[in-house]
Amino acid sequence: MTTKIILDVDTGTDDAVALMVAALSPDIELIGATTVNGNTAVHFCTENTLRVFDWIGLPDIPVHQGMSRPLARAQMTQINPASRIHGDLLDLPEARTATLQPGHGVDWLIDTYLASDGDITLVPVGPLTNIATAIQKEPAILEKIPEIVIMGGAHDHGNSTASAEFNIWLDPEAARIVVNCGRPIRMVPLDATHRALVSLDDCRALRALGTPAGEAAARFIEKRIDGYDSTQPMHRAGAAPVHDALAVCAVIDPTVITTHFIPVDVETGGELSIGRTVCDFRFRSGRPANVQFAMDADEPMFVRMLTEILGRTA
Repeated sequence: MTTKIILDVDTGTDDAVALMVAALSPDIELIGATTVNGNTAVHFCTENTLRVFDWIGLPDIPVHQGMSRPLARAQMTQINPASRIHGDLLDLPEARTATLQPGHGVDWLIDTYLASDGDITLVPVGPLTNIATAIQKEPAILEKIPEIVIMGGAHDHGNSTASAEFNIWLDPEAARIVVNCGRPIRMVPLDATHRALVSLDDCRALRALGTPAGEAAARFIEKRIDGYDSTQPMHRAGAAPVHDALAVCAVIDPTVITTHFIPVDVETGGELSIGRTVCDFRFRSGRPANVQFAMDADEPMFVRMLTEILGRTA
């Protein structure tokens, strides 16, 4: 039985791998993708998403463009810390067949969920602006969302600040709305994604698959490894996390991550900790648990899943 999902993406390199995994997995029915400002400006995220679907031969998957700036904050004007790892446009041919669908991504999310049977898992792997906006605009969608699987957050350390992960840091007000929305939530943070690295040897194996998805994934992950080795070295050189793809793999097989059901909130006012996911492992706040928060991942299993799925063709 397949799981229906909607991917909400700010398509850079790891989103691209996530999109290919979702589109090609026999265990997932990808209903569509919405794009949001994040790794780069939203119009680049949209073009990148279309390029991915064209490249793997699935140009008919609906793509809807969403929010172009954070919910309550000014657009980020400083150098994007993700630029070294992603760039603006993916190294794929310009989209020719896949086309942007009319209408705003937030409205499409609302309409799609209200018309659904409550069986579409929501998988946001970028800043949570689209999701929070949809919840605020039409709260009735919540009862139609069976689960939200978020790539974002960090407990041990951040990647945009000392304590904040990029997706949450870019729009903390939106993230706070989503994590407190009352629906079942799984969060795949840096604590898990940094435990499931993909190496240069793995990239060679992906390229050797001889499929469009395998080639593209190898290309993108090699770029990630170069960026991480230069700016955010992992515990071993020549390897990097592919955050968003791990979240999709966790939908396919939840055992690829190890979660703890705990109270989680998002800091929106701290001078030194804006965007921190505050994880109450000791239940000191007195609040009920609201998030299945992943603190570990099975790296061999993750790499095996990538290799098996990206070896498929449309």
